[in-house]
Amino acid sequence: MRRVIILGSTGSIGTQAIEVIDKNPDKFQVVGLAAGSNSEALEAQRKHFSLSESKAVLGSDAATVLVEETEADVVINGITGSIGLAPTLAALRTGKTLALANKESLIVGGELVTSIAKPGQIVPVDSEHSAIAQCLRSGSKQEVRKLILTASGGPFRGFSKEQLSKVTPAQALAHPTWVMGQVVTTNSASLVNKGLELIEAHLLFEIPFDRIEVTVHPQSVIHSMVEFIDGSVIAQASPPDMKLPIALGLSWPDRLDSVSNPVDWTASHTWNFEPLDESVFSAVRLARQVGLAAKSYPAVYNAANEQAVMAFHQGAISFDQITDLIERAVDAHAPEQELTLESVLAAEKWARDRTDAQIAKAC
Repeated sequence: MRRVIILGSTGSIGTQAIEVIDKNPDKFQVVGLAAGSNSEALEAQRKHFSLSESKAVLGSDAATVLVEETEADVVINGITGSIGLAPTLAALRTGKTLALANKESLIVGGELVTSIAKPGQIVPVDSEHSAIAQCLRSGSKQEVRKLILTASGGPFRGFSKEQLSKVTPAQALAHPTWVMGQVVTTNSASLVNKGLELIEAHLLFEIPFDRIEVTVHPQSVIHSMVEFIDGSVIAQASPPDMKLPIALGLSWPDRLDSVSNPVDWTASHTWNFEPLDESVFSAVRLARQVGLAAKSYPAVYNAANEQAVMAFHQGAISFDQITDLIERAVDAHAPEQELTLESVLAAEKWARDRTDAQIAKAC
């Protein structure tokens, strides 16, 4: 029986994790819950798992304390945004397995996170990185030639720069294959999400950036691939359903029974792969540069994006200005030589303030 803390319990990842746990009551026991602000939903979840009020909390600060003070085997971090960094660090420092859906905490924390993580302590929940982790079991690290991240291309695949300047928030949230929250769905449309995942793959699997590629796969059935030195490519395929990587995050390295429907091999399928047009979607190119620069550059990339996404949904900027604002912040950033939690937080604040000022000028 694995004792589980769910951070972001009322969000998309959290609610699906609860579905998986409810179907496997003999394998998991929920011992803590944390949500952002949805107190009503959190209270219903608390009663569902018969938890004391101290074990169902609101806010990232309370989530950090919950992780520090609660005996558990697995922490699933489904918080959205870099506010998930402190709970991530708390989970690692207290020796718990971290099922990581909150990619931002790894990306902005960088070596702050990787330096304290024990081998195998971080289990990825992003579908792409879960796929890579599964594929990597087919060979040794020395046999890996490259990682191939797949991207759906989002709702604007094939658009020109001019077309991107005219899209609406409603269109950006109309993802063709995945159901996610506002920020992640918008990031998927801009390909910022894939840029973040590129950095995440480098940090998780210690593969250099020049050996990580991105390909567009609109059907989102192949979730990522690993190419080995003999020319073999191992892919992980399943219909788009986040419960599968969530379940693996909870049970790794074991698998649970009947989590998701498999591919129907009695039906015909067409799976397409296309090169990413980085002249239109520049977020991945920029993320590669940011990842190579390291230090607090990834924190600036992420923070500037969060402010720009918010402004886009408020009608203050156009969609194509999101990546423009990120690039301006990255270009203007002067990082501290040493990466500390304080320098990360300071860089984030600087990036948010600068981006907000740029947005105000554009209005």
